[in-house]
Amino acid sequence: MAQLSGLLLVELALNAAAFLCGVICSSALTVTQGEFGGQCILYGSVRYNGTLSLSTSSHVSLCYFVSAVSLLAAISSFVALLRSVYISCFGDSERRSGDVWVKAFLVISAVVLFFLLISACILRVGMDALCGSIHTSAAAPSCQEAQHRPWVQPYRAARFYDNLYTAEAAAWVNFFFWCLTALLLYLESVGKFPFQPPQSSGLTWTDDETAPIIGDGPRGPS
Repeated sequence: MAQLSGLLLVELALNAAAFLCGVICSSALTVTQGEFGGQCILYGSVRYNGTLSLSTSSHVSLCYFVSAVSLLAAISSFVALLRSVYISCFGDSERRSGDVWVKAFLVISAVVLFFLLISACILRVGMDALCGSIHTSAAAPSCQEAQHRPWVQPYRAARFYDNLYTAEAAAWVNFFFWCLTALLLYLESVGKFPFQPPQSSGLTWTDDETAPIIGDGPRGPS
């Protein structure tokens, strides 16, 4: 039971951390869009003429996709978190290697991991494209420095790099947490954790098996 409790604590921590990472990633990217009038600056380019301004931007659906993936991953983590809390409070009798929930959530984890990897790569490559454009325009030596340069109105770019960096970091950390969660679910589904207490096998004892224990009974005439 101690091993089961330890596993539950690990799952609780992973699910809670994954939930927070999903919310942080989606929130940071949404704030960045708001600072640029709803435009998605990933893969964007800038021009510099005394002040910085966006010359091109990606379609807003790209940022919506990344935000939606993060939110769906957060919701999945929250559901798993509630189940872990329920098990820790009301018992673990249903937590077995053949549990339908474990197998179903293992499939969900694989799907979430796939889309988290895509969204994290979009954030990484999209930031590189934007920062490369800023460096090429000679507006600032880096994206971080460009935060402190004047931008045309109504852009409010005082923290755009910090927000994008936070979103990317949260996406990669979330991907790592989901990898660990999927690994635990896989090990549980194949029964690698020996925390199931011994149970009655339902077998009946025959007379030959009980004879050495209770002695031979009366014998009939030969």
